[in-house]
Amino acid sequence: MNIHYSKENLSSAEHRLQRLFEILPGLTSWLILLGMIILSFSKPLWAAILIIAFDLYWLFKLTYMMIFLLLSYFRLTTEEETDWNEKIQHVDDINTYINSASHPPSKLNLGKYFSWRRHHTELLTLKNSEKLPCRSHEIYNAVIFPVAKESREIIEPGLESLSTQTFPTQRVLVIFAVEERATQQIKNDIVILQEKYRSKFWDILVIFHPDNLPGEARVKGANVTYAARRATDYLTQNNIPVDNVILSCFDADTVVSHHFFACLTYHFMVTPERYNASFQPIPVYHNNIWQVPCFARVMEIGSSFFQLIEATNPEKLVTFSSHSMSLKALVEVDYWPVDMISDDSAIFWKCYIHFNGNYHVVPILTTLSMDVAGSKNWLDTIRTIYKQKKRWAWGVENFPIVMRLFLKSKKISLYDKVRHGFKLFEGHVSWATWGFLLSFIGWIPAIYARQEFTYSVVSYNAPRVIAVIFNLAGLSLAISILLSISLLPKQERKIPLTEKIKHALEWCLLPFILTFLSALPALDAQTRLMFGRYMEFWITDKYRGIKK
Repeated sequence: MNIHYSKENLSSAEHRLQRLFEILPGLTSWLILLGMIILSFSKPLWAAILIIAFDLYWLFKLTYMMIFLLLSYFRLTTEEETDWNEKIQHVDDINTYINSASHPPSKLNLGKYFSWRRHHTELLTLKNSEKLPCRSHEIYNAVIFPVAKESREIIEPGLESLSTQTFPTQRVLVIFAVEERATQQIKNDIVILQEKYRSKFWDILVIFHPDNLPGEARVKGANVTYAARRATDYLTQNNIPVDNVILSCFDADTVVSHHFFACLTYHFMVTPERYNASFQPIPVYHNNIWQVPCFARVMEIGSSFFQLIEATNPEKLVTFSSHSMSLKALVEVDYWPVDMISDDSAIFWKCYIHFNGNYHVVPILTTLSMDVAGSKNWLDTIRTIYKQKKRWAWGVENFPIVMRLFLKSKKISLYDKVRHGFKLFEGHVSWATWGFLLSFIGWIPAIYARQEFTYSVVSYNAPRVIAVIFNLAGLSLAISILLSISLLPKQERKIPLTEKIKHALEWCLLPFILTFLSALPALDAQTRLMFGRYMEFWITDKYRGIKK
Protein backbone atom coordinates (compact mmCIF):
# COMPACT_ATOMS: atom_id res chain seq x y z
CA MET A 1 0.00 0.00 0.00
CA ASN A 2 1.45 3.34 -1.06
CA ILE A 3 0.86 5.76 1.78
CA HIS A 4 1.47 9.43 2.37
CA TYR A 5 2.46 9.46 6.04
CA SER A 6 2.30 13.21 6.57
CA LYS A 7 -0.09 16.02 7.37
CA GLU A 8 1.24 18.01 4.43
CA ASN A 9 0.01 18.14 0.81
CA LEU A 10 -3.44 16.71 1.56
CA SER A 11 -6.60 17.12 -0.48
CA SER A 12 -9.37 19.31 0.99
CA ALA A 13 -11.31 16.27 2.21
CA GLU A 14 -8.21 14.69 3.75
CA HIS A 15 -7.27 17.96 5.43
CA ARG A 16 -10.72 18.28 7.05
CA LEU A 17 -10.48 14.69 8.31
CA GLN A 18 -6.95 15.33 9.55
CA ARG A 19 -8.08 18.40 11.51
CA LEU A 20 -10.99 16.49 13.05
CA PHE A 21 -8.67 13.84 14.46
CA GLU A 22 -6.16 16.51 15.54
CA ILE A 23 -8.85 18.17 17.65
CA LEU A 24 -10.25 14.99 19.21
CA PRO A 25 -7.54 14.06 21.82
CA GLY A 26 -7.14 17.58 23.24
CA LEU A 27 -10.89 18.21 23.26
CA THR A 28 -11.52 14.93 25.10
CA SER A 29 -8.84 15.67 27.71
CA TRP A 30 -10.21 19.15 28.39
CA LEU A 31 -13.80 17.87 28.58
CA ILE A 32 -12.78 15.27 31.16
CA LEU A 33 -10.86 17.74 33.33
CA LEU A 34 -13.29 20.68 33.12
CA GLY A 35 -16.29 18.37 33.34
CA MET A 36 -15.05 16.84 36.59
CA ILE A 37 -14.27 20.26 38.09
CA ILE A 38 -17.74 21.61 37.24
CA LEU A 39 -19.43 18.43 38.46
CA SER A 40 -17.44 18.55 41.72
CA PHE A 41 -19.03 21.92 42.58
CA SER A 42 -22.49 21.42 41.13
CA LYS A 43 -23.08 17.73 41.91
CA PRO A 44 -20.43 16.65 44.44
CA LEU A 45 -22.18 13.33 45.13
CA TRP A 46 -22.08 12.33 41.45
CA ALA A 47 -18.52 13.56 41.19
CA ALA A 48 -17.51 11.54 44.27
CA ILE A 49 -19.01 8.37 42.78
CA LEU A 50 -17.15 8.96 39.52
CA ILE A 51 -13.90 9.65 41.37
CA ILE A 52 -14.21 6.47 43.44
CA ALA A 53 -14.96 4.50 40.26
CA PHE A 54 -11.94 6.08 38.62
CA ASP A 55 -9.75 5.34 41.65
CA LEU A 56 -10.84 1.70 41.55
CA TYR A 57 -10.07 1.52 37.82
CA TRP A 58 -6.71 3.15 38.48
CA LEU A 59 -6.04 0.64 41.26
CA PHE A 60 -6.73 -2.32 38.97
CA LYS A 61 -4.57 -0.72 36.31
CA LEU A 62 -1.78 -0.11 38.83
CA THR A 63 -1.96 -3.71 40.06
CA TYR A 64 -1.78 -4.94 36.47
CA MET A 65 1.21 -2.71 35.80
CA MET A 66 3.03 -3.86 38.94
CA ILE A 67 2.54 -7.53 38.07
CA PHE A 68 3.94 -7.03 34.59
CA LEU A 69 6.71 -4.75 35.84
CA LEU A 70 7.89 -7.55 38.13
CA LEU A 71 7.54 -10.09 35.31
CA SER A 72 9.56 -7.93 32.94
CA TYR A 73 12.20 -7.25 35.60
CA PHE A 74 12.48 -10.98 36.26
CA ARG A 75 12.91 -11.74 32.55
CA LEU A 76 15.49 -8.98 32.20
CA THR A 77 17.57 -10.17 35.15
CA THR A 78 17.42 -13.83 34.07
CA GLU A 79 19.08 -12.92 30.76
CA GLU A 80 21.84 -10.73 32.22
CA GLU A 81 24.45 -13.49 31.98
CA THR A 82 23.13 -15.06 28.77
CA ASP A 83 25.73 -15.99 26.16
CA TRP A 84 23.90 -14.61 23.13
CA ASN A 85 26.64 -15.70 20.74
CA GLU A 86 26.12 -19.29 21.87
CA LYS A 87 22.41 -18.93 21.15
CA ILE A 88 23.23 -17.49 17.72
CA GLN A 89 25.24 -20.65 17.01
CA HIS A 90 22.19 -22.71 17.95
CA VAL A 91 20.22 -20.83 15.28
CA ASP A 92 22.97 -21.46 12.74
CA ASP A 93 22.87 -25.17 13.60
CA ILE A 94 19.17 -25.35 14.37
CA ASN A 95 18.62 -28.92 13.20
CA THR A 96 21.55 -30.25 15.20
CA TYR A 97 20.44 -28.40 18.33
CA ILE A 98 16.80 -29.51 18.16
CA ASN A 99 17.68 -33.13 17.35
CA SER A 100 20.29 -33.35 20.10
CA ALA A 101 19.43 -34.69 23.51
CA SER A 102 19.48 -31.25 25.07
CA HIS A 103 18.28 -31.30 28.67
CA PRO A 104 16.84 -28.25 30.43
CA PRO A 105 18.53 -26.84 33.52
CA SER A 106 17.14 -27.80 36.87
CA LYS A 107 13.79 -26.24 37.67
CA LEU A 108 15.30 -25.24 40.99
CA ASN A 109 17.12 -22.53 39.05
CA LEU A 110 14.03 -20.76 37.72
CA GLY A 111 15.94 -18.07 35.85
CA LYS A 112 18.07 -20.47 33.79
CA TYR A 113 15.14 -22.85 33.28
CA PHE A 114 12.82 -20.17 31.87
CA SER A 115 15.64 -18.78 29.72
CA TRP A 116 16.27 -22.25 28.25
CA ARG A 117 12.57 -22.87 27.73
CA ARG A 118 12.11 -19.55 25.94
CA HIS A 119 15.10 -20.26 23.70
CA HIS A 120 13.95 -23.79 22.90
CA THR A 121 10.43 -22.62 22.03
CA GLU A 122 11.78 -19.86 19.80
CA LEU A 123 13.92 -22.33 17.85
CA LEU A 124 11.04 -24.77 17.40
CA THR A 125 8.81 -21.95 16.17
CA LEU A 126 11.50 -20.78 13.76
CA LYS A 127 12.08 -24.29 12.37
CA ASN A 128 8.36 -24.90 11.89
CA SER A 129 7.98 -21.57 10.09
CA GLU A 130 10.54 -22.62 7.44
CA LYS A 131 11.74 -18.98 7.36
CA LEU A 132 15.30 -19.57 8.40
CA PRO A 133 17.70 -16.60 8.35
CA CYS A 134 21.01 -16.34 6.56
CA ARG A 135 24.07 -17.50 8.47
CA SER A 136 25.13 -15.26 11.34
CA HIS A 137 28.50 -14.40 9.75
CA GLU A 138 26.58 -12.80 6.86
CA ILE A 139 24.66 -10.39 9.12
CA TYR A 140 25.84 -6.82 9.58
CA ASN A 141 24.77 -4.20 12.10
CA ALA A 142 24.62 -0.53 11.15
CA VAL A 143 24.11 2.23 13.72
CA ILE A 144 23.07 5.84 13.10
CA PHE A 145 23.93 8.53 15.65
CA PRO A 146 22.18 11.84 14.82
CA VAL A 147 24.30 14.81 15.90
CA ALA A 148 23.28 18.47 16.04
CA LYS A 149 24.74 20.09 19.14
CA GLU A 150 26.00 17.16 21.22
CA SER A 151 29.56 17.51 22.45
CA ARG A 152 32.28 14.86 22.32
CA GLU A 153 31.86 14.02 26.02
CA ILE A 154 28.22 13.09 25.30
CA ILE A 155 28.93 11.02 22.16
CA GLU A 156 32.18 9.18 22.93
CA PRO A 157 30.93 6.88 25.75
CA GLY A 158 28.37 5.40 23.35
CA LEU A 159 30.96 4.89 20.64
CA GLU A 160 33.28 3.28 23.17
CA SER A 161 30.50 0.89 24.23
CA LEU A 162 30.04 -0.18 20.60
CA SER A 163 33.73 -0.98 20.29
CA THR A 164 33.64 -3.52 23.15
CA GLN A 165 30.82 -5.71 21.85
CA THR A 166 30.84 -9.50 22.01
CA PHE A 167 29.43 -9.36 18.48
CA PRO A 168 32.26 -9.02 15.89
CA THR A 169 32.72 -5.27 15.50
CA GLN A 170 34.23 -5.72 12.03
CA ARG A 171 30.64 -6.33 10.93
CA VAL A 172 29.44 -3.09 12.52
CA LEU A 173 29.05 0.09 10.46
CA VAL A 174 28.80 3.34 12.44
CA ILE A 175 27.12 6.34 10.80
CA PHE A 176 27.27 9.85 12.22
CA ALA A 177 24.37 11.86 10.80
CA VAL A 178 25.60 15.41 11.40
CA GLU A 179 23.49 18.48 10.78
CA GLU A 180 25.21 20.92 8.42
CA ARG A 181 24.19 23.74 10.77
CA ALA A 182 26.19 22.20 13.65
CA THR A 183 29.07 24.32 14.93
CA GLN A 184 32.54 23.78 13.54
CA GLN A 185 33.67 22.46 16.94
CA ILE A 186 31.02 19.73 16.82
CA LYS A 187 32.09 18.78 13.28
CA ASN A 188 35.75 18.69 14.30
CA ASP A 189 34.95 16.46 17.28
CA ILE A 190 33.12 13.99 15.04
CA VAL A 191 36.06 13.80 12.64
CA ILE A 192 38.42 13.19 15.60
CA LEU A 193 36.18 10.36 16.85
CA GLN A 194 36.03 8.92 13.35
CA GLU A 195 39.78 8.72 13.13
CA LYS A 196 40.20 7.41 16.68
CA TYR A 197 37.69 4.55 16.41
CA ARG A 198 37.58 3.74 12.70
CA SER A 199 39.90 0.75 12.92
CA LYS A 200 37.68 -0.87 15.57
CA PHE A 201 34.70 -1.19 13.19
CA TRP A 202 34.05 -2.16 9.61
CA ASP A 203 33.89 1.58 8.94
CA ILE A 204 32.67 4.90 10.35
CA LEU A 205 30.83 7.21 7.97
CA VAL A 206 30.32 10.91 8.65
CA ILE A 207 27.40 12.25 6.61
CA PHE A 208 26.44 15.93 6.70
CA HIS A 209 22.77 16.70 6.28
CA PRO A 210 22.16 19.94 4.29
CA ASP A 211 19.66 22.46 5.62
CA ASN A 212 16.35 23.29 3.97
CA LEU A 213 16.02 20.39 1.56
CA PRO A 214 12.64 20.42 -0.26
CA GLY A 215 9.82 18.78 1.71
CA GLU A 216 11.82 18.54 4.92
CA ALA A 217 11.29 20.12 8.32
CA ARG A 218 14.11 20.72 10.78
CA VAL A 219 13.56 17.40 12.55
CA LYS A 220 15.68 14.38 13.45
CA GLY A 221 13.80 12.17 10.99
CA ALA A 222 15.04 14.25 8.07
CA ASN A 223 18.64 13.97 9.28
CA VAL A 224 18.64 10.20 9.85
CA THR A 225 16.75 9.55 6.61
CA TYR A 226 19.35 11.45 4.62
CA ALA A 227 22.13 9.50 6.35
CA ALA A 228 20.36 6.14 5.92
CA ARG A 229 19.97 6.72 2.17
CA ARG A 230 23.69 7.42 1.82
CA ALA A 231 24.57 4.43 3.99
CA THR A 232 22.34 2.19 1.86
CA ASP A 233 24.23 3.32 -1.24
CA TYR A 234 27.52 2.60 0.55
CA LEU A 235 26.39 -0.92 1.50
CA THR A 236 25.17 -1.64 -2.01
CA GLN A 237 28.51 -0.53 -3.44
CA ASN A 238 30.20 -2.98 -1.07
CA ASN A 239 27.88 -5.83 -2.18
CA ILE A 240 26.12 -6.12 1.18
CA PRO A 241 22.41 -7.03 0.64
CA VAL A 242 19.97 -4.86 2.60
CA ASP A 243 18.29 -8.13 3.70
CA ASN A 244 21.37 -8.90 5.81
CA VAL A 245 21.62 -5.54 7.58
CA ILE A 246 20.04 -4.61 10.90
CA LEU A 247 19.87 -0.83 11.24
CA SER A 248 19.71 0.79 14.68
CA CYS A 249 18.85 4.44 15.16
CA PHE A 250 20.28 5.69 18.47
CA ASP A 251 20.19 9.00 20.24
CA ALA A 252 23.65 10.61 20.39
CA ASP A 253 24.03 9.82 24.10
CA THR A 254 23.08 6.13 23.85
CA VAL A 255 25.38 3.68 25.65
CA VAL A 256 24.81 -0.04 25.13
CA SER A 257 25.80 -3.13 27.09
CA HIS A 258 28.65 -5.27 25.75
CA HIS A 259 26.23 -7.95 24.46
CA PHE A 260 23.72 -5.60 22.81
CA PHE A 261 24.45 -6.47 19.17
CA ALA A 262 24.67 -10.19 19.90
CA CYS A 263 21.29 -10.02 21.65
CA LEU A 264 19.79 -7.95 18.81
CA THR A 265 21.19 -10.26 16.12
CA TYR A 266 19.82 -13.33 17.91
CA HIS A 267 16.31 -11.84 18.09
CA PHE A 268 16.52 -10.80 14.43
CA MET A 269 17.52 -14.32 13.38
CA VAL A 270 15.01 -16.17 15.54
CA THR A 271 12.04 -14.01 14.45
CA PRO A 272 10.34 -15.66 11.45
CA GLU A 273 8.84 -12.34 10.24
CA ARG A 274 12.13 -10.51 10.75
CA TYR A 275 11.57 -8.20 7.77
CA ASN A 276 8.21 -7.14 9.16
CA ALA A 277 9.40 -6.27 12.63
CA SER A 278 11.16 -3.63 14.66
CA PHE A 279 13.29 -4.57 17.66
CA GLN A 280 12.93 -2.55 20.84
CA PRO A 281 15.46 -2.70 23.68
CA ILE A 282 14.49 -1.28 27.06
CA PRO A 283 15.71 2.32 27.36
CA VAL A 284 16.90 3.47 30.77
CA TYR A 285 18.23 6.90 31.68
CA HIS A 286 21.31 6.17 33.76
CA ASN A 287 24.30 7.88 32.13
CA ASN A 288 24.19 10.91 34.43
CA ILE A 289 21.49 9.89 36.89
CA TRP A 290 23.62 10.57 39.99
CA GLN A 291 24.37 14.10 38.77
CA VAL A 292 20.80 15.39 38.31
CA PRO A 293 18.26 16.74 40.80
CA CYS A 294 16.05 14.20 42.59
CA PHE A 295 12.86 15.05 40.66
CA ALA A 296 14.64 14.36 37.36
CA ARG A 297 15.88 11.02 38.69
CA VAL A 298 12.41 9.86 39.77
CA MET A 299 10.91 11.09 36.50
CA GLU A 300 13.22 9.03 34.31
CA ILE A 301 13.08 5.93 36.49
CA GLY A 302 9.33 6.10 35.95
CA SER A 303 9.93 6.26 32.19
CA SER A 304 12.15 3.17 32.43
CA PHE A 305 9.44 1.34 34.39
CA PHE A 306 6.88 2.18 31.71
CA GLN A 307 9.13 0.68 29.02
CA LEU A 308 9.65 -2.46 31.13
CA ILE A 309 5.88 -2.88 31.41
CA GLU A 310 5.32 -2.26 27.69
CA ALA A 311 7.90 -4.94 26.84
CA THR A 312 5.60 -7.61 28.30
CA ASN A 313 2.92 -6.96 25.67
CA PRO A 314 4.45 -7.13 22.17
CA GLU A 315 1.04 -6.90 20.49
CA LYS A 316 0.67 -3.32 21.72
CA LEU A 317 4.33 -2.34 21.73
CA VAL A 318 5.39 0.65 19.59
CA THR A 319 8.96 1.73 18.88
CA PHE A 320 10.26 4.39 21.23
CA SER A 321 13.52 6.33 21.28
CA SER A 322 16.48 4.14 20.23
CA HIS A 323 15.24 1.19 18.17
CA SER A 324 16.30 -1.25 15.44
CA MET A 325 14.81 -2.79 12.30
CA SER A 326 15.84 -4.53 9.10
CA LEU A 327 17.27 -2.18 6.50
CA LYS A 328 15.16 -4.01 3.93
CA ALA A 329 11.93 -2.87 5.62
CA LEU A 330 13.24 0.66 6.08
CA VAL A 331 14.09 0.97 2.39
CA GLU A 332 10.72 -0.46 1.36
CA VAL A 333 8.74 2.12 3.37
CA ASP A 334 11.04 4.94 2.15
CA TYR A 335 12.70 5.62 5.51
CA TRP A 336 11.49 7.81 8.37
CA PRO A 337 9.04 10.70 7.89
CA VAL A 338 11.04 13.85 7.18
CA ASP A 339 8.49 16.38 8.45
CA MET A 340 7.47 14.92 11.84
CA ILE A 341 8.92 15.36 15.32
CA SER A 342 7.95 11.91 16.66
CA ASP A 343 9.98 9.91 14.14
CA ASP A 344 10.67 6.99 16.49
CA SER A 345 6.99 6.05 16.88
CA ALA A 346 6.02 7.33 13.41
CA ILE A 347 8.26 4.77 11.70
CA PHE A 348 6.31 1.95 13.39
CA TRP A 349 2.95 3.30 12.25
CA LYS A 350 4.29 3.98 8.78
CA CYS A 351 5.48 0.36 8.53
CA TYR A 352 2.30 -1.03 10.10
CA ILE A 353 0.12 0.68 7.53
CA HIS A 354 2.49 0.01 4.61
CA PHE A 355 2.51 -3.72 5.38
CA ASN A 356 -1.29 -3.77 5.88
CA GLY A 357 -1.08 -4.60 9.58
CA ASN A 358 1.57 -7.31 9.16
CA TYR A 359 4.16 -5.52 11.26
CA HIS A 360 5.03 -5.78 14.94
CA VAL A 361 7.64 -4.88 17.55
CA VAL A 362 9.83 -7.53 19.17
CA PRO A 363 11.04 -6.59 22.68
CA ILE A 364 14.66 -7.57 23.20
CA LEU A 365 15.83 -8.44 26.68
CA THR A 366 18.59 -5.94 27.15
CA THR A 367 18.83 -2.31 28.18
CA LEU A 368 20.52 0.68 26.67
CA SER A 369 21.28 3.79 28.66
CA MET A 370 20.84 7.46 27.82
CA ASP A 371 21.18 10.80 29.60
CA VAL A 372 18.58 12.29 31.89
CA ALA A 373 17.54 15.65 30.41
CA GLY A 374 19.13 18.46 32.36
CA SER A 375 20.66 21.89 32.43
CA LYS A 376 22.95 24.00 34.62
CA ASN A 377 20.62 24.41 37.59
CA TRP A 378 17.34 23.18 39.07
CA LEU A 379 15.09 25.73 37.40
CA ASP A 380 16.59 25.23 33.96
CA THR A 381 16.41 21.47 34.48
CA ILE A 382 12.67 21.73 35.18
CA ARG A 383 12.23 23.74 31.98
CA THR A 384 14.30 21.23 30.02
CA ILE A 385 12.37 18.21 31.32
CA TYR A 386 9.05 19.96 30.65
CA LYS A 387 10.06 20.67 27.05
CA GLN A 388 11.34 17.13 26.57
CA LYS A 389 8.10 15.58 27.87
CA LYS A 390 6.07 17.94 25.69
CA ARG A 391 8.09 16.76 22.70
CA TRP A 392 7.47 13.13 23.66
CA ALA A 393 3.78 13.88 24.11
CA TRP A 394 3.79 15.42 20.64
CA GLY A 395 3.68 11.80 19.53
CA VAL A 396 -0.07 12.51 19.54
CA GLU A 397 0.56 13.90 16.03
CA ASN A 398 0.54 10.27 14.88
CA PHE A 399 -3.09 9.77 15.93
CA PRO A 400 -4.75 11.86 13.20
CA ILE A 401 -2.48 10.46 10.48
CA VAL A 402 -2.97 6.86 11.62
CA MET A 403 -6.75 7.23 11.87
CA ARG A 404 -7.00 8.92 8.47
CA LEU A 405 -4.95 6.14 6.86
CA PHE A 406 -6.87 3.44 8.76
CA LEU A 407 -10.08 4.73 7.17
CA LYS A 408 -8.40 4.59 3.77
CA SER A 409 -6.94 1.07 4.20
CA LYS A 410 -9.03 -1.87 2.97
CA LYS A 411 -6.62 -4.64 4.04
CA ILE A 412 -6.16 -3.97 7.76
CA SER A 413 -8.90 -5.71 9.75
CA LEU A 414 -11.51 -3.63 11.56
CA TYR A 415 -10.52 -5.30 14.83
CA ASP A 416 -6.88 -4.23 14.45
CA LYS A 417 -7.89 -0.70 13.46
CA VAL A 418 -10.12 -0.35 16.53
CA ARG A 419 -7.69 -1.84 19.06
CA HIS A 420 -4.69 0.14 17.81
CA GLY A 421 -6.64 3.35 17.31
CA PHE A 422 -8.20 3.12 20.77
CA LYS A 423 -4.86 2.36 22.49
CA LEU A 424 -3.21 5.31 20.75
CA PHE A 425 -6.10 7.62 21.68
CA GLU A 426 -6.61 6.34 25.23
CA GLY A 427 -2.88 6.40 25.97
CA HIS A 428 -2.54 10.09 25.15
CA VAL A 429 -5.77 11.13 26.89
CA SER A 430 -4.78 9.19 30.03
CA TRP A 431 -1.34 10.80 29.92
CA ALA A 432 -2.89 14.28 29.98
CA THR A 433 -5.59 13.64 32.60
CA TRP A 434 -4.57 11.03 35.16
CA GLY A 435 -2.08 13.24 37.00
CA PHE A 436 -4.65 16.01 37.53
CA LEU A 437 -7.44 13.59 38.53
CA LEU A 438 -5.32 11.66 41.02
CA SER A 439 -3.42 14.56 42.59
CA PHE A 440 -5.91 17.45 42.68
CA ILE A 441 -9.31 17.21 41.04
CA GLY A 442 -10.18 13.95 42.80
CA TRP A 443 -10.17 15.71 46.19
CA ILE A 444 -12.54 18.56 45.27
CA PRO A 445 -15.85 16.68 45.90
CA ALA A 446 -14.82 15.81 49.47
CA ILE A 447 -13.66 19.37 50.20
CA TYR A 448 -16.74 21.11 48.81
CA ALA A 449 -19.33 18.45 49.63
CA ARG A 450 -22.64 19.64 51.09
CA GLN A 451 -24.90 17.95 53.60
CA GLU A 452 -26.38 15.64 50.94
CA PHE A 453 -22.92 14.12 50.55
CA THR A 454 -22.03 14.09 54.23
CA TYR A 455 -24.93 11.80 55.19
CA SER A 456 -24.87 9.60 52.11
CA VAL A 457 -23.81 5.97 51.79
CA VAL A 458 -20.97 7.18 49.57
CA SER A 459 -19.69 9.40 52.35
CA TYR A 460 -19.81 6.48 54.79
CA ASN A 461 -18.03 4.01 52.51
CA ALA A 462 -15.64 6.38 50.73
CA PRO A 463 -13.02 6.44 53.53
CA ARG A 464 -12.92 2.62 53.56
CA VAL A 465 -12.60 2.40 49.80
CA ILE A 466 -9.94 5.11 49.74
CA ALA A 467 -8.04 3.40 52.59
CA VAL A 468 -7.87 0.15 50.61
CA ILE A 469 -6.79 2.06 47.50
CA PHE A 470 -4.03 3.90 49.34
CA ASN A 471 -2.78 0.76 51.10
CA LEU A 472 -2.43 -1.08 47.80
CA ALA A 473 -0.99 2.03 46.15
CA GLY A 474 1.53 2.21 49.00
CA LEU A 475 2.53 -1.41 48.37
CA SER A 476 3.01 -0.61 44.68
CA LEU A 477 5.09 2.41 45.60
CA ALA A 478 7.28 0.29 47.89
CA ILE A 479 7.84 -2.20 45.05
CA SER A 480 8.71 0.68 42.72
CA ILE A 481 11.24 2.07 45.20
CA LEU A 482 12.94 -1.31 45.65
CA LEU A 483 13.10 -1.93 41.89
CA SER A 484 14.38 1.58 41.25
CA ILE A 485 17.26 1.06 43.69
CA SER A 486 18.16 -2.29 42.09
CA LEU A 487 18.02 -0.83 38.56
CA LEU A 488 20.16 2.20 39.32
CA PRO A 489 23.74 1.95 38.05
CA LYS A 490 26.23 1.05 40.73
CA GLN A 491 28.65 3.76 41.73
CA GLU A 492 32.34 2.99 42.14
CA ARG A 493 31.97 3.67 45.83
CA LYS A 494 29.54 1.78 48.04
CA ILE A 495 26.22 3.62 48.31
CA PRO A 496 25.66 4.50 51.97
CA LEU A 497 22.37 3.65 53.66
CA THR A 498 21.51 7.34 54.09
CA GLU A 499 21.73 7.84 50.31
CA LYS A 500 19.42 4.87 49.69
CA ILE A 501 16.93 6.28 52.19
CA LYS A 502 17.17 9.66 50.48
CA HIS A 503 16.44 8.03 47.13
CA ALA A 504 13.41 6.26 48.63
CA LEU A 505 12.10 9.56 50.01
CA GLU A 506 12.48 11.17 46.58
CA TRP A 507 9.42 9.18 45.50
CA CYS A 508 7.31 11.46 47.70
CA LEU A 509 7.66 13.95 44.85
CA LEU A 510 5.61 11.65 42.61
CA PRO A 511 2.34 13.68 42.74
CA PHE A 512 4.20 16.85 41.70
CA ILE A 513 6.08 15.01 38.96
CA LEU A 514 2.99 13.17 37.70
CA THR A 515 1.06 16.42 37.38
CA PHE A 516 3.46 19.17 36.37
CA LEU A 517 6.18 17.27 34.52
CA SER A 518 4.03 14.63 32.83
CA ALA A 519 0.31 15.45 32.58
CA LEU A 520 0.74 19.19 32.03
CA PRO A 521 3.22 18.94 29.11
CA ALA A 522 0.99 16.24 27.54
CA LEU A 523 -2.05 18.51 27.85
CA ASP A 524 0.02 21.38 26.45
CA ALA A 525 0.97 19.28 23.39
CA GLN A 526 -2.60 18.15 22.77
CA THR A 527 -3.91 21.69 23.10
CA ARG A 528 -1.39 22.96 20.58
CA LEU A 529 -2.39 20.23 18.14
CA MET A 530 -6.08 20.99 18.75
CA PHE A 531 -5.60 24.61 17.69
CA GLY A 532 -3.20 23.79 14.86
CA ARG A 533 -0.22 25.42 16.58
CA TYR A 534 2.30 22.84 15.41
CA MET A 535 5.50 22.38 17.39
CA GLU A 536 8.99 22.68 16.01
CA PHE A 537 11.65 20.12 16.83
CA TRP A 538 13.64 20.92 19.95
CA ILE A 539 16.89 19.11 20.80
CA THR A 540 17.01 18.03 24.43
CA ASP A 541 19.84 19.55 26.44
CA LYS A 542 22.42 17.00 27.59
CA TYR A 543 24.30 18.38 30.54
CA ARG A 544 26.43 16.67 33.15
CA GLY A 545 27.44 18.04 36.48
CA ILE A 546 24.13 19.62 37.55
CA LYS A 547 24.14 20.96 41.06
CA LYS A 548 21.82 19.08 43.35
